Amino acid sequence: MRHHRGDLSNASLASLRVLGSQLWPAPNSRRVNRNRGLYLLTEYLRGHPGSTWQERWDASDLHTLALSAAELTTTEAARAQFGQALGAMFALRVIQPTSSAFRANKLMKYTDQFVIAESDPQLDSYIAAVLASDSTETFKSRAVIEVCTALTVQGIPFSDLTPEAFLHHATVTRETTSRTGLHTLKYIGHLAWQVMHQIGHFPPDSPSTLRGALRSPQLTTTEMVDRHDITNREVRQMFIDYLDRREPDLKYSSLSNTAAILVGLFWKALEDIHMEQSDLRVSDELYQQWRATLAFRVDGTPRSGPWVITMAVQALYYDIQAWAVDEPERWARWSAPCPVPRSDVRAQAAHRRRVQEQTYDQIRVLQPLLPILVDYVDQRNQHWRRVLELASAAGHNEQFDYEGHSYTRVITGGDTRLIEAGNTPGVHVRSPRFGRTVDVELYEDAAFWVWAVIETLRYSGIRIEELTELSHLSVRQYQRPTGEVVALLVVAPSKSDRERVIPMSAELFHVIACIIRRITKNARSVPLATRYDDYERTTLAPQPFLFQRRIGQRLEVMTNGAIGTTIRKVCQDLSEIDPRFDGVHFRPHDFRRLFATELVNNGLPIHIGAALLGHLNLDTTRGYVAVFEEDVTRHYQTHLERRRALRPPEEYPPVTAEEWTEFEAHFDKRKVELGSCGRPYATPCSHEHACIRCPMLHVDPKMITRLTEIETDLASRRERARSEGWIGEIEGIDLTLTFLRRKRFDAERLSKQTTALGLPDFPDEPAIHP
Repeated sequence: MRHHRGDLSNASLASLRVLGSQLWPAPNSRRVNRNRGLYLLTEYLRGHPGSTWQERWDASDLHTLALSAAELTTTEAARAQFGQALGAMFALRVIQPTSSAFRANKLMKYTDQFVIAESDPQLDSYIAAVLASDSTETFKSRAVIEVCTALTVQGIPFSDLTPEAFLHHATVTRETTSRTGLHTLKYIGHLAWQVMHQIGHFPPDSPSTLRGALRSPQLTTTEMVDRHDITNREVRQMFIDYLDRREPDLKYSSLSNTAAILVGLFWKALEDIHMEQSDLRVSDELYQQWRATLAFRVDGTPRSGPWVITMAVQALYYDIQAWAVDEPERWARWSAPCPVPRSDVRAQAAHRRRVQEQTYDQIRVLQPLLPILVDYVDQRNQHWRRVLELASAAGHNEQFDYEGHSYTRVITGGDTRLIEAGNTPGVHVRSPRFGRTVDVELYEDAAFWVWAVIETLRYSGIRIEELTELSHLSVRQYQRPTGEVVALLVVAPSKSDRERVIPMSAELFHVIACIIRRITKNARSVPLATRYDDYERTTLAPQPFLFQRRIGQRLEVMTNGAIGTTIRKVCQDLSEIDPRFDGVHFRPHDFRRLFATELVNNGLPIHIGAALLGHLNLDTTRGYVAVFEEDVTRHYQTHLERRRALRPPEEYPPVTAEEWTEFEAHFDKRKVELGSCGRPYATPCSHEHACIRCPMLHVDPKMITRLTEIETDLASRRERARSEGWIGEIEGIDLTLTFLRRKRFDAERLSKQTTALGLPDFPDEPAIHP
């Protein structure tokens, strides 16, 4: 291992002392301590075999972690001397330690020593980029330390630090620190990787984040098959060909599941039962033996139903039979009668009905619980927002009470250092409800996002994957010739559905506005964040996604699994105060079902998007697009175009003048005395204009006084009906009063939830025409 200053592998003690004094000029006491430590360290290493300092190090107990440098001494001064000597030997590349040996010793200001010794312009440029990044001082310091440590341990210059090398360092560091009992360094390498990618040190085709590099990549069809190690090579190739043929029509997750079922659960199980099986002609006896293996999962738990597996097996046989007609030379030899009997087919249909019934039962259970859940997350969001405001205004050890809880503001040591550096400190409180000091900002942030997720899901009815795909560019606005601005939400769904455009209600727009205000923090645009697609196992290019959170050093979109876990945890917390939630929890898709159920129960279509797709040209609406750089917009438009290309072109006909006029007239017809009607486009009023009772009426907060007048009139009519004995009239009035009071509550709640988006000004533009 040769240093750029020369071969120091067996340098004398005097040479090391002189070089150290030249590189790191320091007060006399520190120089004396370093020289004393070099003497102690070299004397110790000379007691071990080898012709170089590295060979002697490798033969010593310091290398094998049998002891640390501190254990060679008995005084604090000697331990400091040893630490300075080790830092000098590592920085000069005289000794190359392992990751474990490096971290086992306390090295003060090692990064400064290493950077000076390297004298590498590329390393200096990297450090400058780290210091200029938008991150905390703690993470910036760790990003510099991690790279210097990787270069030291791997014995390479910065120019040779490849993505593979740094990924290996990050992985080994996690394993090493967990074994030694030190801090797990959960965020090791994230900021360092991000900066090296941004400055062009890593190749452009490498993942933009360390998290993306750590995630499992997509498997090829050959890898999917070979995971199960089937014996018959011809059958192996048949399955590879089959999956290759199915791949264009399936998402990656579906393709992977199909491979796991057909190769792992079907064919591999057949081979275990009958090793000589060499084709798809399965006897009834063998089928029944295989069918019996489906009673339990791999982990030993009972399987609720084997129907998904048998349906995939059916599809395999039917596909091959169909393909054999057109390509007999390739598929005829594998064509065979499907072994799945009619009895199993009938059982599959019965199973699907049972599953549907269970779903309906689940929705009937959840429907009355939804208002309770909504109120709970809303109150919790407001509670922590207010606690954060009160704590931010309080001084150290100042106590305050809110909603029956006592809090005491605490200025921690870290907060003090931030204040001294001129930065905004964290907000920490101590409370009997926790028994410890907590970060209020973390609790407030978590409460806000669970509120935002649930509100968006229940007001829009979108899927969880569609929720995480929403970006700032999904929010569009259309200004009509009358001056009215209609807020739209563009949803780019999965392959099997049509793209849809949702006119946002006031409640949904309020939630979206709150999200934008939070993630911009009064900035001009939404930060760019990466999103990992759980189903496709791919990380999308950075876009201004809405449901993004800063986790440690990285800015990333929430994952589907994390959102589901968070909602489940909220339901568990709610069960402690409401027994109706015992053993009950909401899943993200339940909100979609509840949304559709409410529409259907009121005689309205489930989605408004199907009719709008052919009547609105999204390219003519500008909305927020002008806020972003051209390449960011291009990423999003490419995403939409790719989704649209999967659908038949006849689904996107040109808009005619008559259709556009009819579309615009829809918004005029929605205006009623108390507010606006939220019925979907191209649907008539299905409640005979009984607006107070209609769930689609959105009351304008300015009309709350009018609701009070109507309530007074209804109360007078009810008193007259009671005195006249009109029992049927009383029931009708009572029902109307119930709807009226609920709408007034919603209107009053909405009047308190006004959030300014802080949108940039746009120049005047010509009117939009079809």
